[in-house]
Order: sequence, then structure tokens, then C-alpha cells
Amino acid sequence: MTERRAILSGSTFEEQIGYARAVVDGDLVHVSGTTGFDYTTMTISDDVVEQTEQCLRNIEAALTEAECTFADVVRVRYLLPDRKDFEPCWPSLRRAFGEFRPAATMLVCGLADPRMKIEIEAYARRPGA
Repeated sequence: MTERRAILSGSTFEEQIGYARAVVDGDLVHVSGTTGFDYTTMTISDDVVEQTEQCLRNIEAALTEAECTFADVVRVRYLLPDRKDFEPCWPSLRRAFGEFRPAATMLVCGLADPRMKIEIEAYARRPGA
């Protein structure tokens, strides 16, 4: 039987909308679109780089609970409402993913809350699972 379990971050969005921060399904880890909210205080910075750093902390927490690291990420998707905000995020993204180089896509689209400037999805494969 394949292991399937939900990872919750404590975000009020997860409860209100009905989803998990991540789902572990066997050796695959699907991290939901993750924003720059600090989920413990439900606050968010106005700065896109600070939001990116918080997104990465939120993703790292989910990966850790799934027994993964950024090295295990095979696919990442960046969602931004404003394309000019993407390049300032590159140094943060390079620190997280540059050594491991997952497949990546950047999309320009609306996000659920106008304060959100970036959302990041990640897909990982658990080592040794």
C-alpha cells in the first residue's frame, strides 16, 4: 500500500479552503502553491524578495516534514502577478535551487490576495522511499 499523508503548516487558508501544504504520496512530495505569508502570524511583507524568502522557508518546512530537502526537488513553478518582480527574486531562488537545478516554469497570473507578489509550487522525490 502506498503511503499518502497530508502535511499541514497551520495556515488559516488550508482550513478555510480545504487543502494541505503538501501531500506525500509514496516517494513523491507535492508542495502546494506557497506564498510569502508567515503562517504562524498570518502576516506578509510588501517586498517581493522578502516574500520569496518566506515562501522558501515555508516550502523548506514542508519538505523537512516529508523527509526531503531542496536537493530532492525535481520541479518548481513560480507564479507572479507582475513579471518585473521575478528578476529581483533570482538570487534567493538560486540559493535554494541553483546547486540542484530542478525543472522550472514562471507564469504571470493573478493570485488569491492582492498582497501576494509570488507563489511557489514544488515537487520532490523522497530519497530512499
